[in-house]
Amino acid sequence: MNSVAIFGGGCFWCTEAVFKMLRGVVSVEPGYAGGHTEDPTYYKVCNGDTGHAEVIKIHYDPSQIAYRDLLTVFFGSHDATQVNRQGNDIGTQYRSIVLYADETQKKEAEEFIKELNASSKEGAPIATEIAPLTKFYPAEKEHLDYYARNKDRGYCQVIIAPKLQKVQEKFAELLKTQATLT
Repeated sequence: MNSVAIFGGGCFWCTEAVFKMLRGVVSVEPGYAGGHTEDPTYYKVCNGDTGHAEVIKIHYDPSQIAYRDLLTVFFGSHDATQVNRQGNDIGTQYRSIVLYADETQKKEAEEFIKELNASSKEGAPIATEIAPLTKFYPAEKEHLDYYARNKDRGYCQVIIAPKLQKVQEKFAELLKTQATLT
């Protein structure tokens, strides 16, 4: 039986591409969550008035990858110390957020952040928001598999490709094999 995790770590084009590489991940869907506007669109979310963040909904097989492993990749693939931004993407829609599906996920995310904050006294504290998932709104179809369909575009080459390379190097043991890449 598959489980669900929802994370926002900046642009959902990046986070979708990162998590699609992981073994045990069945599907990744970009969308919007954490806000107050019903039926948000990309353009409304980009304006910053909806309260929603760009997020991804991950369906995963917990017998192949643990929620903690997903948290490890999530926190290892974006700057969770930045408030309402990731690099040049600025606004509440790009905030770092974990939307938990149940109390177990909430507790694991809180413990993970405590461990990260305790691991370095010199580093900035983790700014990731932890909130209950109330509703997930799927993004428009043109955002699905964005990186896979647009590898030659500048944003993909300059921003996403280096992030994917970093994840491949740091988390090689969590990656799908060539035979299972989808």
